[in-house]
Amino acid sequence: MTEANPLIVFTPSGKRGRFPMGTPVLQAARALGVDIDSVCGGRAICGRCQINIGEGEFAKHGITSTQSHVSPVSKVEERFDRIRGLAAGRRLSCQTQILGDLVIDVPPELQVHKQVVRKEADTRAIELDPCTRLCFIEVEEPDMHKPSSDLERVYRALKDQWNIENVSCDLAIIADLQKILRKGEWKITAAVFSRAPGGGNRLVAIWPGFHDRAFGIAIDVGSTTIAAHLTNLSTGEVAASAGLMNPQIRFGEDLMSRVSYVMMNPGGEKEMTAVIREALNTLTQQVVAEAGIALTDVLEIVLVGNPVMHHLFLGIDPVELGGAPFALATGLPVTVPARELDLKLNPGAWCYVLPCIAGHVGADTAGVVLSEAPHEQDEIMLAVDVGTNAEIVLGSKARLLACSSPTGPAFEGAQISCGQRAAPGAIERIRIDPVTLEPRYRVIGSELWSDEPGFEEAVSATGVTGICGSGIIEVIAEMYLAGVINQDGLVDGSLAAISPRIEPYKRTFNYLIRDGEPRIQITQNDVRAIQLAKAALYAGVRLLMDKLNIEEIGKIRLAGAFGSHIDVKYAMILGLIPDCDLTHVQSAGNAAGTGARIALLNSKARDEIEAVVRRIEKIETAVEPKFQQHFVEAMAFPHKTAPSPHLSKVVMLPPRKDIVIGDGNDDDGGGRRRRRRG
Repeated sequence: MTEANPLIVFTPSGKRGRFPMGTPVLQAARALGVDIDSVCGGRAICGRCQINIGEGEFAKHGITSTQSHVSPVSKVEERFDRIRGLAAGRRLSCQTQILGDLVIDVPPELQVHKQVVRKEADTRAIELDPCTRLCFIEVEEPDMHKPSSDLERVYRALKDQWNIENVSCDLAIIADLQKILRKGEWKITAAVFSRAPGGGNRLVAIWPGFHDRAFGIAIDVGSTTIAAHLTNLSTGEVAASAGLMNPQIRFGEDLMSRVSYVMMNPGGEKEMTAVIREALNTLTQQVVAEAGIALTDVLEIVLVGNPVMHHLFLGIDPVELGGAPFALATGLPVTVPARELDLKLNPGAWCYVLPCIAGHVGADTAGVVLSEAPHEQDEIMLAVDVGTNAEIVLGSKARLLACSSPTGPAFEGAQISCGQRAAPGAIERIRIDPVTLEPRYRVIGSELWSDEPGFEEAVSATGVTGICGSGIIEVIAEMYLAGVINQDGLVDGSLAAISPRIEPYKRTFNYLIRDGEPRIQITQNDVRAIQLAKAALYAGVRLLMDKLNIEEIGKIRLAGAFGSHIDVKYAMILGLIPDCDLTHVQSAGNAAGTGARIALLNSKARDEIEAVVRRIEKIETAVEPKFQQHFVEAMAFPHKTAPSPHLSKVVMLPPRKDIVIGDGNDDDGGGRRRRRRG
């Protein structure tokens, strides 16, 4: 236990600070601007300030969090639990005092401004050939002169009326068969799954009479967000979509911190498997309720996710993915009964998981490949799923390569002083006047810009709470275009003479976007965090370009929730992606989720992606000697050495600039003064 001023880390916001022993958690949360709801003034009446206390060693934060680091359950909480009920492990933050270092999770349903999960289903023409289909059959009635069982006659009807042979089923189907046959007066609807392990067809569900509801769910399990799309297997239409924050965030913001949690906390993998499966069931219930169907109408589910998520939702310990050689327990496609994953669907439903490509290039990237089809292109295509770990595919029909690059959570608002995840009140668009250095911005939840009449009234309900990923990309790029930072990412303190927006901070300078509560500004460390993230991504792409011996890319597709909402021009100004004709750079939307839907609706697509994955060449950036050189050169905006002919046609890039700084520019350093050259 820490002797004084324990460190408190809130998830999923990532906000942190030190507070004296005995400080109520709700007070600490409010001081940091954490999104905890409370309407009763901390009197334990409303119950809306509930939290979960992290249990275990959190290597990313360098702390151990445990229930003993908070005050015991108070009589007030006991009374609330008796009257209203508290979920297991929950505490009321207004009644819980800090006694040591803590990681505290704010449940998504209790956040004031709920996360905007931006992983909508893309409209896409998909050839319908699902693995599960409904077959209405008329079964011959029993006859003493032709003795046979009811099940045999069902199989015969499937063969005679639908040409479906080699059928098997579970005992549960047989147990219900006679009642259903007689209730339907020998007419039933059978659901048949055609890709059961070992071959053959599987009778997975039966209904008396005619039944025309057959649905499947495609789910993209991201490290930050999870998106589900309930799809009609007969028409291909998306009946409902829903998303939520991945509850594993409380164990660590990025993948490696979750693997570290498992390493340091025995049984941690079981905890994370349990919460991710619970989240999948929650999403399933949401989309089923929205569509007005029964859970028993859901006959199939297709899952994609990065390798760590893949292992955890399958119930596999991911520890081997935490270090070289990053060995997968399995990268092969998985087909199992959904009930084996504790998924509450039709009891006979099946689950298909797309194959992984490599130790850090997962089934989600396989989904992107299936959606964007780089393996069918004549020209070179780059597909990037931008997240806490960027997964990169480059090539054409001739050759495909893949790698991953550890970008970290900075693009999603974590590790940024005023960063936050996408939610109402977050700045998502920003422009900076190059003469006055005055900013104007737009927030999620309002179409007005900050310099337009009515803006303050429009955002009064949410306030302006921070900057989300797309806003962070734009503000750093705009600071570069306006000369606030130079090509090396250094804040130009001399501009303080012409604008109060440039504020001294220790031995560096900040750029103030909005004064007030909270105060929103970009620090030198924020710029560095984005440089490190974007350089890692660019270096991974450049490494694959070297392998293909190319200098230019024909098409670029940015996938994922983050990639879908950034302005591609600003991504290129930042140097997030190589120079390319901007008309050929597009958002791929939730391409991983689209790939999962394609696999759900088209049986042959599963054969296709399994074959393509086998021929993708995997490049491990950690053992490539050129990666570090590419990384260092990519730290500059847009890049230290690579030309930008396409970008220069649409944007006036600023001239190179020298800035005189003190050593220790990243924090409060010290030492002699020196000159940085671009």
